[in-house]
Amino acid sequence: MGTEALGNKVLWVDDDDTSEEILVTAMKRRGFLLTWKTSGAAALAALEEDDFDVMVADLHMDGMDGLELCERATARRPDMPVVMMTSFGNLESAVAAMRVGAYDFVAKPLDLEFVRLTLVRAIQHRSLRIEVQRLREVVAPLHDHSTLHGASLEIAKIKDVIDRVSGSDAIVLISGESGTGKELVAHALHKNSRRAKGPFVAINCAAMPEALLESELFGHVKGAFTDAHGARRGLFLKANGGTLFLDEIGEMPLGMQSKLLRALQERKVRAVGSDTEEAYDARIITASNRDLEDEVHAKRFREDLFYRINVVRIVLPTLRARGNDVLLLAQMFMKRYAAQAAKAVTSISTPVAEKLLAYPWPGNVRELQNCIERAVAFARFDALGVDDLPDHIRDYRSSSHDVPGVGPAEMLSMEEVERRYTLRVLDQHGGSKTAAASVLGFDRRTLHRKLLRWGLAHDDDSSSGPLN
Repeated sequence: MGTEALGNKVLWVDDDDTSEEILVTAMKRRGFLLTWKTSGAAALAALEEDDFDVMVADLHMDGMDGLELCERATARRPDMPVVMMTSFGNLESAVAAMRVGAYDFVAKPLDLEFVRLTLVRAIQHRSLRIEVQRLREVVAPLHDHSTLHGASLEIAKIKDVIDRVSGSDAIVLISGESGTGKELVAHALHKNSRRAKGPFVAINCAAMPEALLESELFGHVKGAFTDAHGARRGLFLKANGGTLFLDEIGEMPLGMQSKLLRALQERKVRAVGSDTEEAYDARIITASNRDLEDEVHAKRFREDLFYRINVVRIVLPTLRARGNDVLLLAQMFMKRYAAQAAKAVTSISTPVAEKLLAYPWPGNVRELQNCIERAVAFARFDALGVDDLPDHIRDYRSSSHDVPGVGPAEMLSMEEVERRYTLRVLDQHGGSKTAAASVLGFDRRTLHRKLLRWGLAHDDDSSSGPLN
């Protein structure tokens, strides 16, 4: 923590003020503003007049000792963590302090770097408790399971796009990793459109072979193939007046892609085995967890079809890129599954919140939902505890560096700062250059040139075509 953190207010309570000037100066250099009090009574009075981020109190003081002060301070200000100072090796005193509500303790003589780290953790703990409480209040009115929930800037941008394009019939391509909520966005587009009263028809293009997929989409006439004992209308026609959602379109076989392209261009479909075409009236929304621009370059997806479906593009962020949305969604899922199980689980403990924020969520929202469902099933108290979490989340330890972070002693060029930040954004979006370029604010070709310059890409990763 450098001087950018200056402003974290610490109430320091010690009846021995001989080192006051040295400590105030030393901690100010480390980003903290110390207010020194020499008695428990003076400290309690200070708490009535000002808001402090953390209190540090000596255990042994004349008059009101540290234990009594801690107990009275936490009763008045339960959101403020208290750190106790005790003699080195006095474990019994440390345990007693924890029992009356202390967050942590430090041993005398003080190691200033250890004190700094303890204060940083305490303040982060306080901030997280406040955020958990705020999100609990935000979640209270949320009941619709099909709505795209989130308070992050990324989700706010997506909601704005949904509002702006819902009134049109423009084809929408939704991109994002599995589990990020692509079908939720499709539902939101449908519910906010003039077609909301019409059907919402969805199909997973990766779930069936080409011949069956053609029959599902376009229909077939009686006798078109061996098992065609009767005529069947395809999904394009069943979606008339509503929306047809083609999920995982990137998995569609190339032969089927050409037939789909014709249907989109002509706004007509021909049933398998029929000689006639029939017009349809449905809005088309597509989705893919693949980067379709990469798929076009690899000749696995038709370029002309990509241009046809890429009229409006919505790129969904990964859960790990959505910050505190993790906690908001966790609160929402907890409330849902607690109600279903008739269990009085009403909150998420701060240690659990810390675990949820630290975990990278490779399965995105779907994995978080499963995690919370499991935690509620295991919960024995009114707050979810760390022991309720799946083992791999409870025991997770990050092995990666905070790419864009720069310590106060580390002086980097702007080029290196940009490189680190770009790598972090790429990592948060699963390596998708399209999604990363959108977040970084420049086009995909520019991102590729930067990666080339840093030795992180090859010339043959990108063609000279307009998509790269």
